[in-house]
Amino acid sequence: MSLLRIKTLLVASFSFLALAISNPLLANEKAVSLDSNTAAHDTASQLAGAETHSATTAHEAKAFNVTETILEHIKDDHSWHLWGHTSVALPVILKTSKGFEVFSSANLVDEHHEPIVFKGNFNYKLVEGKLKIVNEIGAVDEEANKQLIDISITKNVASLFISVFIILFIFLNAAAAYKKTGVTSAPKGLQSFMEPIVLFVRDDLAIPNIGKKKYAKFMPFLLTVFFLILTNNFLGLIPFFPGGANVSGNIAFTMMLAVCVFVVVNLSANKNYWQHIFWMPGMHWSMKLFLAPIELIGVFTKPISLMIRLFANITAGHILVLSLICIIFIFKTVFASAIAVPFAVFIGMIECLVAFLQAYIFTMLTAMYIGMANEEHHHEHADAAHH
Repeated sequence: MSLLRIKTLLVASFSFLALAISNPLLANEKAVSLDSNTAAHDTASQLAGAETHSATTAHEAKAFNVTETILEHIKDDHSWHLWGHTSVALPVILKTSKGFEVFSSANLVDEHHEPIVFKGNFNYKLVEGKLKIVNEIGAVDEEANKQLIDISITKNVASLFISVFIILFIFLNAAAAYKKTGVTSAPKGLQSFMEPIVLFVRDDLAIPNIGKKKYAKFMPFLLTVFFLILTNNFLGLIPFFPGGANVSGNIAFTMMLAVCVFVVVNLSANKNYWQHIFWMPGMHWSMKLFLAPIELIGVFTKPISLMIRLFANITAGHILVLSLICIIFIFKTVFASAIAVPFAVFIGMIECLVAFLQAYIFTMLTAMYIGMANEEHHHEHADAAHH
């Protein structure tokens, strides 16, 4: 329940209506409290009311946990919450020792969105957001889980499909317009939106780092990386459908991008690149032996740094905004929203800038690594001039 209230306040904070929403909520709480006191006619009803009140208070205190609420928002899920108690059930696809199994994620939760055991080929249950095989008493079956492979369409995967659809729609429409009007006329519609960005990636990222001779064959990869990160970053800032998924803040997503960069860089690398790694020219052989393992480690640390940088920056932004909104629920007063909401809006505006900067930095470093791997050998020219 706390996550639902958090999402409601996130939407409200971007429209500056949090104060108007908070006041009726507090008024309703006071009215309920007055009605409960008036209805207490005798000792038995007072005791019952006290027990109900303390049970409700305990449930609310237990339900709202800052750490749990924030982690619940930024982690992946097998369903996609829309509004209130409405969620979209996503398909669960499992590979176990008994073969493949497909069912709806609605079978994993009850009407209160609490995890329950679903009986399929095995007993399945959501444990801390992860799907696990459990035994008859509900304990995790470690032996059975060793053969469990979860390839479900989760919230992040569904959001990734949406972002890919958006990118394809924009690019295909822009390409169709170019085919129709050519490149000589002024761009219109999506053309006018896409052309400056594509030229920015080409003129400021690809050509300076890769060179005019070789940049063209890497442009499709650089544009794909840039727009994929940018689209998912902006979708993650929208607190309602089709946004709200933390795709760029998922380490699996950033790892796959880093793996793609690693493959492209090293497969396109020339002889000069590998020579500088394993046998640095112009150095004494003893220094070459010392530098070779260090340079080899650098081949792997470069994509790892790309992975961690994108993951950490996007996740930190989500945590900061959610922490500010949580202040309202911690202090349980309307005055806290007067401080938390403006700061949350301010940080949200900075996050819009960060969303673009992270796409820019990732693409720029990728182009730089590609350029280093394809750099021409200059020592032969220098030796020829010397002789």
